[in-house]
Amino acid sequence: MSAAIKTVEALVEAGLSNGRGLDAVAARYAIGITPAVTALIDVADPDDPIARQFVPDAAELVATPEERADPIGDLSHSPVEGIVHRYPDRVLLKAVHVCPVYCRFCFRREMVGPQGLGTLTAPELDAAIAYIADHAEIWEVILTGGDPLVLSPRRLRDIMERLANIDHVKIVRFHTRVPVVEPERVDGDMVAALKASGKTTYLAVHANHPREFTPEARAALARLADGGVALVSQSVLLKGVNDDVETLADLMKAFVENRVKPYYLHHPDLAPGTSHFRLGIEEGQQLVTALRGRISGLAQPTYVLDIPGGHGKAEIGARAISGGDGCFTVRDWQGGEHRYPPE
Repeated sequence: MSAAIKTVEALVEAGLSNGRGLDAVAARYAIGITPAVTALIDVADPDDPIARQFVPDAAELVATPEERADPIGDLSHSPVEGIVHRYPDRVLLKAVHVCPVYCRFCFRREMVGPQGLGTLTAPELDAAIAYIADHAEIWEVILTGGDPLVLSPRRLRDIMERLANIDHVKIVRFHTRVPVVEPERVDGDMVAALKASGKTTYLAVHANHPREFTPEARAALARLADGGVALVSQSVLLKGVNDDVETLADLMKAFVENRVKPYYLHHPDLAPGTSHFRLGIEEGQQLVTALRGRISGLAQPTYVLDIPGGHGKAEIGARAISGGDGCFTVRDWQGGEHRYPPE
């Protein structure tokens, strides 16, 4: 198997880029493409949706006025290193800030990678776990970062065992790209390490295009599901990747076929140098409305926006009902309008 791509020179050698203008991008933002992802890229297609997600582009150096280094306000809700406590009943535990791949649209792109915030030290992890233990309102711990599944099964098991000793924590959720970008990591040891006595484990799988569901990725997801890990999805609505209803429908159906319940479809965040990925909210609303009539309710994601400044998520799907005082107009998936109650 080929090596992971981490430099501009490796990109050029693999035929993924001519390298022009990328040294400055690489100096600011990490590059990472696993062999599994490299194998998916169609080098003959200049608009390949897999390449667009992972191959750096000089457009990343173009910042717009509304963009910000911490677009969803993690730092303003971080009482101790590695913890983000935005909502009362749940916290993020960012144990690691490295990933197997580096998405070019990442909302934490200023924090992740070899030059980012790194992995929590032992004292920092102790303090983060102590914070969770000291706050009885915390019902769910969400491991993110970075990608927590880059940690070894031994280290994952240690974190889970420590959380198992905190009675008020009932749910542990992992956010990861690993099952689709490095599926070989998802072996029996890892699946076992994700579980702990008295806790329910969820794993949010990040994928943005149906081609990411290779046979190897499907097998990795099966190992997780068969091992008792509940699976939900995360996707980002990206211009040039999945901003058409056919691709979105195929993506959501692929999740369901692999026992992954569609969960969030994110509007792109205002991360620096990502304007070439963003489409208008109205366009996104039209797409999710069109999905309603095309695919099963099992396959419908919730379209959300993380409000800049740390104010949390808002559901922004197109409203299907308007009116009041017992008289409403309901819009169907084809755009037809109907009175409710009927005349």
